[in-house]
Amino acid sequence: MSAMPAERQQLADDEVAARAGLAARVRELAEAAILTGADPAEAAAVADEVEALTARLAVGRSEAPPYVVEHTGVMERHSANPVTGTLNPFAPPVDLGVTPDGAVRGEFTLSPLYEGPPTYVHGGVSAMVLDQALGMAAAVSGTPGMTATLELRYRRPTPLGVPLLIEAKFSRLEGRKIWASGSIAGPDGRVTVEATAMFIQPQRFVTSGR
Repeated sequence: MSAMPAERQQLADDEVAARAGLAARVRELAEAAILTGADPAEAAAVADEVEALTARLAVGRSEAPPYVVEHTGVMERHSANPVTGTLNPFAPPVDLGVTPDGAVRGEFTLSPLYEGPPTYVHGGVSAMVLDQALGMAAAVSGTPGMTATLELRYRRPTPLGVPLLIEAKFSRLEGRKIWASGSIAGPDGRVTVEATAMFIQPQRFVTSGR
């Protein structure tokens, strides 16, 4: 018998603002931890301070991340999403929007937290961001689904520290299967990664007519 899912709290606007600010500061801390030139004694002292702060935040800890409901008419985002979640300190985050023609588009810059080869984005991070954008493109079409396949073509290295453009668009629908395609491009306009994905629409959406 499967365990009951943990109850999730829905945050008020002021709680969202406070926790989003906290997540941003933690993100900055993580980057500073990678790039710091502090000596071992200073690094150890800061680690003790971080441990104390973690203990403070653990008071009243929930079993699952909270919900942040956005009434955009497109989709509801989860606050802990590792790509777009404003409350997730390790989300880049990537701000994705919908264009008038139904495409998903966004600009973002990745820090050394997401480095793979020196000075370039880790390929798995590119895949994660594209999976999110492609999933949104499927949802925008009115046929949300779960990722079944994700195929990527790495055309050239994706640079860190510069504005990147991501675009994704719904391709076609066959029964419960939804296809979408997209890409990431550097500031020079050249595509660095292309992707196609197939999503499977959950049966509950089909039977309920959603």
